[in-house]
Amino acid sequence: MISKGQIKLITSLQQKKYRDKTGLFIAEGPKVIQELVASGVRLHSLFSTETFEDASVTTTIVTAAELQKISALTTANTALAVFEKPEQTVPHYEGLTVALDAIRDPGNLGTIIRLCDWFGIQHLICSTDTADCYNPKVVQATMGSLARVTVSYVDLKEFLQNAEVPIYGAMLQGTNVYTAQMPTNAILVMGNESRGVSEAIQQQLTHRLTIPQFGTSKDTESLNVATATAILVSEFRRATGR
Repeated sequence: MISKGQIKLITSLQQKKYRDKTGLFIAEGPKVIQELVASGVRLHSLFSTETFEDASVTTTIVTAAELQKISALTTANTALAVFEKPEQTVPHYEGLTVALDAIRDPGNLGTIIRLCDWFGIQHLICSTDTADCYNPKVVQATMGSLARVTVSYVDLKEFLQNAEVPIYGAMLQGTNVYTAQMPTNAILVMGNESRGVSEAIQQQLTHRLTIPQFGTSKDTESLNVATATAILVSEFRRATGR
């Protein structure tokens, strides 16, 4: 059974100010929860309608109706866990690093974290006005990849000013990504969904990349930022072979 105090705490974690205040976040679904536990993220509490497969994890068995009361989903999964937010890690420049400039949509951020996991990018750098990676919608969209990708929030301009590697930015006007020379060690900056890379961050770029449009219609919308990230990161990996 879930107490009123637990319900109040868990539902409050749907808001960033309470996640920041408590240092806690929620994750839903056995797969996501298991991957976070396996990665060493500290578990605060776990509520499930059935016995959790990991016998070492203490579980509070609840009804589906009780789980729905604390879920951030329209239809609750079979399990919800509260975790402690990991300590902020100092960013590094080894290999390919992706940096996000004011990405606001939780779904986009979650997808980009999954892309980083797939392409072996261990560190994702976010400007302070990028969506919170512990937003329940982001956690869900990562499908467990949040357990394997370190996300750091920094003053992005200052971070780039101190970079010792080339800085590439995704721009509408730039070098064709399919013909560009790309190094193993680099930072790739992806910009805001509507405005792109901000002027202040553009000034820090050493290279500009564009994904050329092969279709002829002028009415075609620009690529979604997560889709563009997938193409650009894939081309970095193809060009360097690693």
